[in-house]
Amino acid sequence: MQYQSEVAPRTSTDIHTLEAVALAATRRAAVASFAWVGRNDQKGADAAATAAMREALADAPGRGKVVIGEGEKDDAPMLFNGEIVGTGHGPDFDIAVDPLEGTSFCAHDLPGSLATIAFAESGTFWSPGPGFYMDKIVVGPQAKDVIDLDDPAEETLAKVAKALGKQVSELRVMIMDKPRHKELIARVVRAGAAVQTPAGGDVGGSLAVLLPTLDIDLLIGVGGTPEGVMTAAAVRALGGGMLGRLAPQRKEEADNILAAGMSLDRIYTCDELVSGDAFFVASGVNGGPLVGRPRKHQGATITESLLISRGEIRHITHTTFD
Repeated sequence: MQYQSEVAPRTSTDIHTLEAVALAATRRAAVASFAWVGRNDQKGADAAATAAMREALADAPGRGKVVIGEGEKDDAPMLFNGEIVGTGHGPDFDIAVDPLEGTSFCAHDLPGSLATIAFAESGTFWSPGPGFYMDKIVVGPQAKDVIDLDDPAEETLAKVAKALGKQVSELRVMIMDKPRHKELIARVVRAGAAVQTPAGGDVGGSLAVLLPTLDIDLLIGVGGTPEGVMTAAAVRALGGGMLGRLAPQRKEEADNILAAGMSLDRIYTCDELVSGDAFFVASGVNGGPLVGRPRKHQGATITESLLISRGEIRHITHTTFD
């Protein structure tokens, strides 16, 4: 693996000048992984997405540092933490990335897999160190001031419902369908809220909260830290609310977090997860409620992407002639 040498002086930038770079990276990753849809090979799909995204980022003006990447926790291909991408000539910026969010969805041709990336001003993405998982709550702007990770689920539901002017029975809650969430899902249902339980897709679930057309009121539960930081970039850009806390799933992970001098009790706000200007991009791999899959038409490849930046959500269709 080759890394760009850090020789140029650090400079600041308007991070939004890099939106086209991020869009190109996710588009190329989406097209590359689409060839693996339905082939029951998660690592093959992930590797294809990662290679395509790394190639696209190599041409980025400036110097991007992967502050948080996906793959270590499940031994998958990845853009490595600390990896430097870009031409090396120009401003510095932070990257949080998951080249293929929802690898199992891609492998089994189930809707919901995405190529995802977030850019931020240099030095402003929080790094979870050896922490691979985090407990989180994500809500829209109306409920951002009422959430608390120390609250029981029932109290969270009541507070969010009040903030939204709803009854608890009218809430729709996103919780990933994982064994660790069995009791949480049961409690939310007993409290009267409706629950949507995808098998994965941590980032996609959070986006469903932020996009008003998808009618999801909050996301709760434990997911990946890379997904959490990327989610925070989207939440910050749209003025929503998010809280996160490291939630190791194995003793080894917990021991490594403590050895790194990090707390298992500290709750991080959205502005601590992303402390500077940032934006988020996702491109569709195999379709779903957020964005469609790549498709061929008259000698061209058409991709669909989502750009969340500066308070706006933009749906972008791009055509590349073969």
